[in-house]
Amino acid sequence: MILDGKTVLVTGGTGSFGRCFTKWCLENSDVKKIIIYSRDEFKQFNMQNDFKEYASKLRFFIGDVRDVDRLRRALNGVDFIVHAAALKQVPACEYNPNEAIKTNIHGAMNVIEAALDCGVSKVVALSTDKAVNPVNLYGGTKLVSDKLFIAANAYAGASDLVFSIVRYGNVAGSRGSVIPFFQGLIDRGEKSLPITDDRMTRFWISLREGVELVIKALEESVGGETFISKIPSFKITDLAEAMLPGCEKPVVGIREGEKLHEIMVTVEDSMTCYEYDKHFVIYPQMVWSTKRMPKPTGKKVPDGFSYTSGNNSEWLSVEDIRERLKSLDAH
Repeated sequence: MILDGKTVLVTGGTGSFGRCFTKWCLENSDVKKIIIYSRDEFKQFNMQNDFKEYASKLRFFIGDVRDVDRLRRALNGVDFIVHAAALKQVPACEYNPNEAIKTNIHGAMNVIEAALDCGVSKVVALSTDKAVNPVNLYGGTKLVSDKLFIAANAYAGASDLVFSIVRYGNVAGSRGSVIPFFQGLIDRGEKSLPITDDRMTRFWISLREGVELVIKALEESVGGETFISKIPSFKITDLAEAMLPGCEKPVVGIREGEKLHEIMVTVEDSMTCYEYDKHFVIYPQMVWSTKRMPKPTGKKVPDGFSYTSGNNSEWLSVEDIRERLKSLDAH
């Protein structure tokens, strides 16, 4: 296991992904140490209490990705960085664009600079479907962040440092997503669930699947790759039916900054995209050195290929969704 004996720093580590990633690493590897780097002392306090049995392998560092000096201090002795910190709420980013830029773009630059200075071996940055053909500021900042991490491989020089990206959409059941929104309405006794557009589709990915994609990127990245899981799609109307059978589904109109379908691989990406059993990899168009020259072993996708939640070959039925919702409840 690539994590055995290694020290990992997770930016934004008290979030849903960070907590799941930490738990997975502690239970499935002999990781030396995990450093949780985040700015919310109360969330760190709660996480320390929840992970008491692993206290010897956990460290908590109060800090912001906006502060490059603090990052450098936190990276002393760190082998891998998983960069999960970001401002993610679309309306909040629209209303506070300067703040989104400071965290999502300047923060990415700081992580890169600190990693280059501190002898880190690998950096995996979490991306989002919203960075693909962005229609809102959050997506725009994450597109820039992705480009920064890919280009950072050009600055690694003779070191072994590798930067790569993982991309997925909203995690099933995550804060601010449609499942808890629908559940809140159901809990209040509502008999209808509003649908923004009855054509709308989404991918279904669990936190654990997101974590496993990051582990794959840590194990396999050579420099500049974007890793994308193959996961099933579902219709929003089917989700509503699964959660509240027979409910009315009034169409209320698509929200600003929202898309009908989640896009993971664009037609333009198809030129350097390869398919594997359980994932796709978009390889960088630039090659910085022979050391950072990925050698694809998968199947090249056809030119003009795209991978979206609307053109997926794998779909969840209403019953499939109900079964998956049970597994969310169990966690």
